[in-house]
Amino acid sequence: MTDPITTGARPSQGHYRLMVAGRTLLAIFGGYALAAIATAFLSLTLPLDRSEAVAAATLASFAIMAAAVIWVFSARSLGRAAIGLALPALCLGAGLWLALGSVG
Repeated sequence: MTDPITTGARPSQGHYRLMVAGRTLLAIFGGYALAAIATAFLSLTLPLDRSEAVAAATLASFAIMAAAVIWVFSARSLGRAAIGLALPALCLGAGLWLALGSVG
């Protein structure tokens, strides 16, 4: 399949709307998932009191969500955008799993 951006061809109106809808859904749900996992990971690993770590992680989640949305809409394709959210989410999930194992 050729990329309409590199070939100079314009996608059809319906295809363009589907691409934007896919990016929007990925930005909403993928960005939320990434921010939630990062918040949980940072809450457990920041070297602060528990309440301060949770507050700092929650504040950082707003920046993470904004960065995820920017990434999704600036990536070359929807697949690259999904990979760009999935890899950090998997790494943070693995770190969270390890951090939860050391807490209990």
